[in-house]
Amino acid sequence: MAVTTPTHDTPAEAVGPLMRGISVLRDMSEAGGVMTMSELVRSTGLARSTVDRIAATLARMGYLRLDGHRVVLAPRLMELGNAYLAAIRLPGLLGPLAEKLADELDESVSLAVPDRDGIRFVHQTTRRRAMSLTFRIGDLLPAERTAQGTVFAAYWSEEEWAHWHARRAADPHGHAFLPALPPPHAAEDGPAFEERAADARAQGWAVDDQLIEPGLNALALPVRAPGGEVVCAVSLVSHTSRHSAESLRESLLPRARDAVAAMEERLSHPADEERADEPPAGGLADWTNASKQELGAEFVESLARGLTVITAFGDGRAELTLAAVAEATGLARATARRALITLEHLGYVEARERTFRLTPSVLALGCPPLSRTTLSEIASPHLATLVQQVHDSASLAVLDGDAIQYTARVATGRIMSVNIQIGTRFPAYAASMGRVLLAGLPPQERAARLERTELRALTPRTVTGLPELEAVLERVAHEGYALVDEELEEGLRSLAVPVRDLDGKSVAAVNVAMHSSRRTVQQCLAEVLPELRATAAGIEADLHIAGRFTRIPTA
Repeated sequence: MAVTTPTHDTPAEAVGPLMRGISVLRDMSEAGGVMTMSELVRSTGLARSTVDRIAATLARMGYLRLDGHRVVLAPRLMELGNAYLAAIRLPGLLGPLAEKLADELDESVSLAVPDRDGIRFVHQTTRRRAMSLTFRIGDLLPAERTAQGTVFAAYWSEEEWAHWHARRAADPHGHAFLPALPPPHAAEDGPAFEERAADARAQGWAVDDQLIEPGLNALALPVRAPGGEVVCAVSLVSHTSRHSAESLRESLLPRARDAVAAMEERLSHPADEERADEPPAGGLADWTNASKQELGAEFVESLARGLTVITAFGDGRAELTLAAVAEATGLARATARRALITLEHLGYVEARERTFRLTPSVLALGCPPLSRTTLSEIASPHLATLVQQVHDSASLAVLDGDAIQYTARVATGRIMSVNIQIGTRFPAYAASMGRVLLAGLPPQERAARLERTELRALTPRTVTGLPELEAVLERVAHEGYALVDEELEEGLRSLAVPVRDLDGKSVAAVNVAMHSSRRTVQQCLAEVLPELRATAAGIEADLHIAGRFTRIPTA
């Protein structure tokens, strides 16, 4: 449910523009990440002029993109959810162990945390099958319909049970949770939720026997911090065609217990595995002030400053004082305090004595739709901008065996242009993007690929000698770009640079292709290469944010 405009319960010091901006982000997230301006006006109840200003501000921050009449959530918005995920450390510490378990058992494995009387997913490792799971990072499910929720409820206080009963009375079918949640299938046929929670406490595990959806079973176990507190639950999810609830428990419980023991050992020695966050960039207040000066009334500075408060948190910064938040963001203490009061009122921040921490609800701000973003979707807006700048077609491709495959493309509007479709494959050795990707491989792997490749002359200019091609690739690796001049096709000139992930691995390449009459080689290097490198840097920046705690499909 979207955050609404202030009510009589709203603190007097709450920041109205921040509340309204968050309502836009929440509504867009629940709508799948794409809405029109008119739809936003109807869903939020805000005036069109207010929505326009909020959208302009969020676009300036890189959190959404204005695409004609449509408003689209942008990958950079995930830095808000990343702040929470980094602060709790669980995905970074336990994610690799969850992936190992999924590989061993060939079943989907999830990590979830409690969020009041619901659960939110913080890590997903799914299996590639025709019938695959669609839960996303940040999705909120009712506790009574999940094995993870049953595990958490086993340790609820009387106050938490009272809250759950009140919510069930007001919303028995869980309409306030995941929008696409189907009606209960078997929840009324099995033991009452309280009984299942008591069993989970006694036996140390819980089973979801098609409670969330027909045909879906899950086994969940609690994961405890060194002090004994249940911090998350790990679940194994399978289809009834593979496992009944009983066989899921009998077959997988022993291995799941071993995995939980390994996870708890990891939590007791976090410094061995975790990678510390970079400290938040100070001076964000200066950036918002400069944006206000440039955009004037179209930039809602109090909204931008309120959202930057969320990014003050992270790895090693799970709990912060007001002074620490102000220092990290460069905001005045009074401004940071009002933002924290607003975020606490909306449920995104929890106050503990003199410190503050983020809550799982922060994940609702864009993470569910954006956690399924592909590299092609990330790249396409950047390619469109590049085409507008250079007036030639631009593409993204990945290495697939000994070939490259086009996965994103924006064509120019010229009468004579390079006509290539998404899905097209070309030999990697003769294409600019292929040479960039081959050059980025470890030397032994590159040599093995070239040895098994038939180096055919596609034009009179194609390099086909193995020593010559190896020398070309060494030069590409050193210079960071590849220019192929009429080797793939006569009259075709192409310039490419790599796109690298967080670990520095070349996962894709981006290029500009043109007829050789358009520019000389020297003009390509002088005019196109800088724009191409800037485009790759923009794609990488979005990829690094979106892919920090999720796996971004490259194809």
